[in-house]
Amino acid sequence: MSKHALAGKVVVIGGGAKNLGGLISRTFAAEGAKIIVHYNSDATRAAADAMVNHIQTAGGEAFAIQGDFTKVSDVENVFAEAKKRYGGIDIAINTVGMVLKKPIVETTEAEFDTMDAINNKAAYFFMREAGKSLNENGSIVTIVTSLLAAYTGDYSTYAGSKAPVEHYTRAASKEFGARGISVNGVGPGPMDTPFFYGQEQEQAVAYHKSAAPLGKRSKTGLTDIEDIVPLVQFLVTDGWWITGQTIFANGGYTTR
Repeated sequence: MSKHALAGKVVVIGGGAKNLGGLISRTFAAEGAKIIVHYNSDATRAAADAMVNHIQTAGGEAFAIQGDFTKVSDVENVFAEAKKRYGGIDIAINTVGMVLKKPIVETTEAEFDTMDAINNKAAYFFMREAGKSLNENGSIVTIVTSLLAAYTGDYSTYAGSKAPVEHYTRAASKEFGARGISVNGVGPGPMDTPFFYGQEQEQAVAYHKSAAPLGKRSKTGLTDIEDIVPLVQFLVTDGWWITGQTIFANGGYTTR
């Protein structure tokens, strides 16, 4: 990777306070990037403030901003505030998402609407605002899921609401490409975060840990967030020539 490739870059990170988004925030800040730490709810405010304090204590630049990305006005506000503070934006990474494991026949309309708003609508308008706001030669990355390549039940609203992001990625890469902006999706396997464990029973966890051929090289048998961050970092720096793609980073958990 080019030395100092992220130095001085302004980076909006949707869900940047904890888990995968938090590690991206810390890693990019350590490389000299200016970080906009987005968080969704009051419950995450302390984690967002702690992230900003960590970055600033280490000599970096960051600020936290709250927003419900199912509301387009909140997405607009995050990007507008980033531009107001730093004058421009170079990179936009969206890690926001929600998982639901439930049979189709048991899924309520309210659950469907919630999943669709968080995984589909929010991703679309995040990408839209990034397309409006990014400087030339910028990058957009959305975290999707390796279940897009799975033949399985029970995750219909999760994988189904992430599936449209693949086409948004292709369309945006075509539309923004003239400005040198790359647009990609990254599909991790089941990640070792609370996001995963809240939906899975012990037997299912054991299966997921056994499903990736490279699982024995992982600390947990699952996708470790430490293995996703370098890929995201590559895509927004040296990997700029890659665009319009959904990349499965999952140890072989699923493939096409």
